[in-house]
Amino acid sequence: MTHLDRDARVYVAGHRGLVGSALVRRLEAEGFANILTATRDELDLRDQSEVSRWFEANQPDYVFLVAGTVGGILANSTRPAEFIYDNLMIHGTVVHSAYETKVHKLLYLGSSCIYPRDATQPITEEQLLTGPLEATNEWYAIAKIAGIKLCQAYRRQYGCDFISAMPTNLYGPGDNFDLDSSHVIPALMRKFHDAKQSDPNEVAVWGTGSAFREFLHVDDLAAACLYLMEHYSDDSHINVGTGVDLSIKQLAETIRIVVNPDAQLTWDKSKPDGTPRKLLDVTRLRSLGWSPSIDLDAGLASTYQWYLDQIGSRSELRGVEQSTAPTQS
Repeated sequence: MTHLDRDARVYVAGHRGLVGSALVRRLEAEGFANILTATRDELDLRDQSEVSRWFEANQPDYVFLVAGTVGGILANSTRPAEFIYDNLMIHGTVVHSAYETKVHKLLYLGSSCIYPRDATQPITEEQLLTGPLEATNEWYAIAKIAGIKLCQAYRRQYGCDFISAMPTNLYGPGDNFDLDSSHVIPALMRKFHDAKQSDPNEVAVWGTGSAFREFLHVDDLAAACLYLMEHYSDDSHINVGTGVDLSIKQLAETIRIVVNPDAQLTWDKSKPDGTPRKLLDVTRLRSLGWSPSIDLDAGLASTYQWYLDQIGSRSELRGVEQSTAPTQS
């Protein structure tokens, strides 16, 4: 077990993103006094020389590497070069600088999309690299797999205490609601929200609704990351999820009730469903003593309220504004 001194210098790489902002909230709530952050204007995480200088100047004790270029099926399919280049470079620069400055421990956050498209359900950690990836997000997945292997390589060659965690699909305050780059929950919320102003009050959803997905509230993930930093030290990556999933159709109906109960739901079957099912086996995480605490219904309601707060409306629509939530963390 690694006890993190609350006065330790803790760097959150990607503090403005969905996960990073949740981690900062969690660390502050836990009494950490020296949380280090840097905006993109202050530090380009793709530039090794910049990152090396920053680490040398700031000397973090612990690092949460949660930065990256992220997005849904559309963003992955239309910006493949950005997704693979940005993420490969960010992982490489931060991990190498953490090694150079003798950081005590680093947690690297990946994604459940690292697993094969047709992985046996629920997906155990051992299924990594046992089959072809889902084509709609392979660029991002390959970069994330490289991040896992990077941490393993530095652990094996240099003895660095670098660990990797693979979360399931995330949502919560700080999410990206831009329809061109968002994931399924904020995209559906935005569509149902916007439809309140349209005639007919109708929402078209990609695919058939038959795919199954697991969702974890980002505040639960932040709690899990801190828990793993203190309780886990192993070469293998570890899954982080709820162990429960639902169909996209069920999800859309649930969000419709939360956001716009009067809306009509239609399905654009010409669009892809993505991976048929992606449920993580969380046995290893549960055996360490951690489990999530926020159920999906409550999490969706609070996330939608957060979105309303961002656009300055707490009740009926008075105009739709573009979300300014970042697509990168």
